Amino acid sequence: MTTLIVGLVLFLGVHSLSIVNEPLRNRLHASLGEAAFKGLYGLASLVGLVLIVWGYGAARMDPTVIYTPPGWLRHLAMLLLVPVFPLLFATYFPGKIKAKLGHPMLVAVKLWALAHLLANGMLHDLLLFGSFLAWAVADRISMKRRTQRPIPTLPARKANDAIAVVGGLVVYVVMVFWAHQWLFGVAPA
Repeated sequence: MTTLIVGLVLFLGVHSLSIVNEPLRNRLHASLGEAAFKGLYGLASLVGLVLIVWGYGAARMDPTVIYTPPGWLRHLAMLLLVPVFPLLFATYFPGKIKAKLGHPMLVAVKLWALAHLLANGMLHDLLLFGSFLAWAVADRISMKRRTQRPIPTLPARKANDAIAVVGGLVVYVVMVFWAHQWLFGVAPA
């Protein structure tokens, strides 16, 4: 469990630099330079992600039950997950979805985390998905008080919403019927 916690602290900590101390992030970026800052940020994120995956896998071998969700919550979770991939696509294919939501990736993370919290009741699930949910909420709240950095995206076009929805739903179907079992050893459907 320690590995999972260290991974979460490292990954979400790096991603929280703007949330907790935007001036420090800007000073680091200026003093290190664009390439070095992004390189260190990416390396820390990657190490954190590897520790999360490793720690989560190890924690699944010795689970601690916190609650047992009723079976119908799995169906609700599956429904909540339907828009997750289209929202992720909409982040990089800007159209009306992105214009309406502002930050579709954060909405996707919140839905993803909430759905998994509804369907899973082990301690390691609460740590992983609860941490991501709390981070996404904090990040969205903090965006009201800080300057937004542009996200590299394709040019905004009307077709982007269709691309986001169709592409996202295709990925959702692949994830539900094949990839989730292959990647995580759990068949959601």
